[in-house]
Amino acid sequence: MRLSFHGANRGVTGSCHLLTLDGLKVLVDCGMFQGNQELEEGNAADFGFDPAQIDILLLTHAHLDHCGRVPLLVKRGFTGEIIATPATQELAQVIMLDAAQLQERQIETAQHDDTLEPLYTRLHVLEALNLFGRKAYYETPLELAPGVTATFFDAGHILGSASIRLSYRDSQQEKAIIFSGDIGSSGRPILRDPVVPPPAETVVMETTYGDRIHKPLASSVQEMYAIINETIARGGNILIPTFALERAQELLYHLREGVAQRVLPKNLPVFLDSPMAISATEIFRRHPEYYDAGALALFERGQDPFWLPGLRFTREPADSMAINRLDGGAVILAGSGMCTGGRIRHHLRQNLWRREASVIFVGWTAPDTLGRQLVDGAERVFLFDDEIQVKAQRHVLNGFSAHADRDELLAWHGAIKPKRTILVHGEEEVMETFAKSLHGTKVVIPTQGDAIEL
Repeated sequence: MRLSFHGANRGVTGSCHLLTLDGLKVLVDCGMFQGNQELEEGNAADFGFDPAQIDILLLTHAHLDHCGRVPLLVKRGFTGEIIATPATQELAQVIMLDAAQLQERQIETAQHDDTLEPLYTRLHVLEALNLFGRKAYYETPLELAPGVTATFFDAGHILGSASIRLSYRDSQQEKAIIFSGDIGSSGRPILRDPVVPPPAETVVMETTYGDRIHKPLASSVQEMYAIINETIARGGNILIPTFALERAQELLYHLREGVAQRVLPKNLPVFLDSPMAISATEIFRRHPEYYDAGALALFERGQDPFWLPGLRFTREPADSMAINRLDGGAVILAGSGMCTGGRIRHHLRQNLWRREASVIFVGWTAPDTLGRQLVDGAERVFLFDDEIQVKAQRHVLNGFSAHADRDELLAWHGAIKPKRTILVHGEEEVMETFAKSLHGTKVVIPTQGDAIEL
């Protein structure tokens, strides 16, 4: 068994790990690097392996930093089987098509520079979709080759997310390795809590929030309600930069609850201004089998967990632009969560200079992004070549994270008791801090291109 690392090494995006078992080459995730320009330029670099030699690609979930380079993998020669849960297959289609369309649009607006080409196109996405084969169902082993099985376990992160346990059996013994994927936080609405896989000798583990404890979700929800009511009272709009998968749906769930409990106005205008988030919400509605008991009970009573009276879906650009003609008092959920692109940037340009407006951040923002600038208190920012003085109120609510915090990660790890722990998908300082909390295991923090003989 040989394991090599091709993304999310001493960084938070671009997850990509290659396991070789007696000649069988299994890739786990193939995500896009996200953040500053230098980091994103790494998406076009060589993978560090020959895509044509990969036999099977396993996807832990459909976030862009875990599936965003799959069409590029296909473009460069991959023809093997892609295995994921049913929800991940559906969501990955939305994510990859959106990424391809964005790249194509960027090339079209690059002032006729013939040397530029997109990382991949929608045609490559369609070719990738043709390679999706068997569907993975939780805790049901799939044989990848004689003696090699993959079992997916509910990671509780987003719809269809999984931790994957790969086991290899010869005539004498069984060896196993677990890829955590992104581990969810327990006690959240909509999805069930993460399931810990059976023990294994080696764990490849995410460490996104390995150095901190999350603020309780309930207090963050109440704080959000208070900010919305205060902003409405002073005549402003509430902007929430929103990731399309899980975060958008969770916010709709809580806004619905706020209206139902009469904490928020009955006909509060709420705009989900993200075609991708709208599509993702429709996929969530199709998969109640992933819901936790509370969301499932709503669904079985005929209630939509993601609907409230004042909700409007705005797919078309004209509908999005019309939002900016509102005097105030609306909640606007728009992508992207880090404000690196998408419709949120247009709404920020229209509202950041208004003292009555509020911007609520409910997720992690990468260094050197517009979102991080605003979180860090920048007084002026540039949007569409315009310098804007920031007068809007800014709020950071840390209780909405879909990732496990330090204590939850430690509990997950402690239940498996691996002999070797490989830390990935986290900022380097966070990994170093988290490693000090691990005992009774050999800790490895790989760099890009490293390989380990297991």
